[in-house]
Parts: sequence; C-alpha cells; structure tokens
Amino acid sequence: MPDKFPRLPPSGIKVIVVGAGFAGLAAAIECDRKGHSVTLFEKVDDIDEITRIGDIISFDPNGSKAFERWPGVVDSMEAIARQTDWLDLYHHEGLFVTRQSFAPEKAWGRRINGHRGQLHSIIYRHAVECGIDIRLGSRVEDYFETDYPPQAGVVVNGQRVSADVVIAAEGVRSRGRKIVLGSEENPKSSGYAVYRAWFPADRIRNNPVIQHLVTHGDTHMGFIGPDIHFLASSIKDATEVNWVFTHIDDGNIEESWQFPGKPSEALKYLEGWCPVVHELVKATPDGRLIDHKLVYRDPLPTFISPKARITLIGDSAHPFLPTSIQGASQSIEDGVVLATCLELSGKDDIPTALRAYEKLRYARVHRAQATGPKTRERWHKADWSKVWKNPEMIHLEREPWLLNFDAEKDAYDRYALVVEELAGVKPRL
Repeated sequence: MPDKFPRLPPSGIKVIVVGAGFAGLAAAIECDRKGHSVTLFEKVDDIDEITRIGDIISFDPNGSKAFERWPGVVDSMEAIARQTDWLDLYHHEGLFVTRQSFAPEKAWGRRINGHRGQLHSIIYRHAVECGIDIRLGSRVEDYFETDYPPQAGVVVNGQRVSADVVIAAEGVRSRGRKIVLGSEENPKSSGYAVYRAWFPADRIRNNPVIQHLVTHGDTHMGFIGPDIHFLASSIKDATEVNWVFTHIDDGNIEESWQFPGKPSEALKYLEGWCPVVHELVKATPDGRLIDHKLVYRDPLPTFISPKARITLIGDSAHPFLPTSIQGASQSIEDGVVLATCLELSGKDDIPTALRAYEKLRYARVHRAQATGPKTRERWHKADWSKVWKNPEMIHLEREPWLLNFDAEKDAYDRYALVVEELAGVKPRL
C-alpha cells in the first residue's frame, strides 16, 4: 500500500525547527517531504493557544501551491475559506467607489482566505499525521553552532539538542536573530496599530444597517478614510463575520498579539465614518476584539548565521504589514525553498544550502515586503479628487511576478546557477 504522504528517500539531514506557526510548520512539512528528519519545538503546552486566536489570514496563489502538494490540506482549507473573488471598496462616509475582481487570478492558483486559527489547525493536524516529531511545551532559550563536529543546535528547557541545521521560525522576537545578527535587536513600531474582530453572524442578522453582509452568501468590502482603512467580510456561507482596521498607533496598548480591545475605544477612531462601520464595531461581543501594535524590522543584512547552520524564516527574517497580503504566503515559500536547497546540497554541504536559500529568497521577499507600506499609503493618503475620476487608483496591486510563482520549481530551476554565483563562477551564456 503506497504511503499516504509521499516523501523522498531519507537524506540523513537532521533538522530542528523552532516555532509551530505557519512558517515553522511549512518548513517542517516540506523538510519531511524531502526526506529530512525533523524535530519541531514549540513553547506552548496546548496548540489551541495558537489555533483559537486571530482573525482573517490570506494565502495567495504563490503560497497555496504548497498546500496542493500536502494531501488533503487545500481541500480542507477551501471548505472553510471565504467564497468571494472580489473586493468592494467604499469611501469612509459610505459611498461605493469600485469593485476589484480577483477572478483572473484563478489561472495562477487558489486564493485561501479564512480564520487564522482554523487554517493553522488544518496544517498542524497534517504535520501530526505525517508523523513529524512535534514537542510542545519546549521553550528554546538559546541557539548555538559548532565547527567540530559541524553542527547547530538549541538549548531547550535547559538541555542542548543538536542537528545539522536549525530553522528559527518564532516570529519578530525570535531568539535566533541574536546569533544571526551578532547582537540583540528589538522590533520597531510601524507607527500603526490594528483592531481585529471575529464573531458569529447571528450578531448582525437582524440589524437592518448591516444584515446585507450575511443575507446572500460571503461578502468582502473595504472602507477607506484619512489614515485608516477598515476591511470587513462574512465567511463560511455567511455564518461568521470579521472586521479589521488599521489606525495610527497612539501608544495606548502594549506590544501583544492578544491585547483585549473594547468596541467603545475602537469607535473613537471612527468618528464621521458611515453607519455600516459603526454598527459592525458595536455588534462585536465581549472577548472577540483584539488590539495590537504593528511592528516591523528594517531589512536584515543576512538571514543566516556566521557558520551557515542556522537560518531565519518567516516573520523572524522579514515581518510584513497586513496591507501586503503576502506575509503568510512568503513564510510558506521560505519553508519550501529551504527544504529544497537542503535536498539539493545533501548532508555534507549544509552551509551551501543555507546560502543558496538566502540568495533565492532575499531580493524577492524584500520586494514583496515593500508592497505593504505602498498600499497603506495609497489608501490612507488617497486624493479623492483623483480617485473619483479613476477609482482603480485604490485597487490592490496584484502582479504576476509575485502571485504567479512556484517557489519549489524556482528553487529546482535556479539552485545550480545560484551555487555557481556564490562560488564566484561566471554565469553561463
């Protein structure tokens, strides 16, 4: 009977992954597919601490290509994803401006938009079913790498654990950044913060101002005003509702992903906005609103450690603003490319694999990262005298170089050339 989860023959490469977020799980699953032996350490004791929080998260076609290679995953995701291929955009006072269609992108792959925790749970369950060694309640306190033997490792709950390569996927505050950069570095405020909410659609079904969001299937809309953009949608056949808005950070909250927000405080930012927005915020039940700062880091000079045995991926390497709509997809691409480079290098040349991974990812990921501030400024500083004449000015940029991309194929196609470039060999004509 064939293996339910096809994988390449054992490579002999031992991999440690730190962090069971999207980036860490993608790296673990992809390394397992490529025949590497994986141990994943996650500090939480109960994975529900990760899967129950959050609101909407998006994977564009370039990110979802990996899910199609993981048996059963993409179909499970689509079953709970928002079923829309458009975004309706409004002026903050309520006037309709334009509809942006994403239908042409279907030729590039699938768009998956759903609850962050529920989609994470699908991927986590897949990793468990693959038999990956996942160790919850394992707090990584430090990283190390050695020349003799040539290894890298982590200190977990006071004990040293070694492998051939270590992948730091803990997010913007990853301890792995210290060994890569050579010093401690704190994330910076982006100058903005975000309110996020998710709740049952029954809360608005009888409200005449906003019931249209949940009476004819899933919806997706955005409201744009001075230094704020407010996105709302219904999902899962309009049985659940979510909204999110980005505003200037006035320093009134701590840096926490789960800081509780209050609808009354959120409404203060929305004076003069249309009734739809106000009613959505007021309908939010207690305990269903999160208020958190958006932090970022300047582009790093490198993603890999001095001995090239430890690497950063996902938000540990390149945190994205939500307006890029690419943070999650790029973290998946990271895992795909890294696992492929390890396959192609083999156990005896791990440093080359990590340097090739960085070379393959660096320019692309920073180009994608730059789309976040660009979109935010186009919305928050919109010149409405021009927008009304040309509504497509406020459409999201959906470019083929970014979305119509297969990270695994690209890694296979370009690995040898990149390795030659790293070795100083002149490009072949």
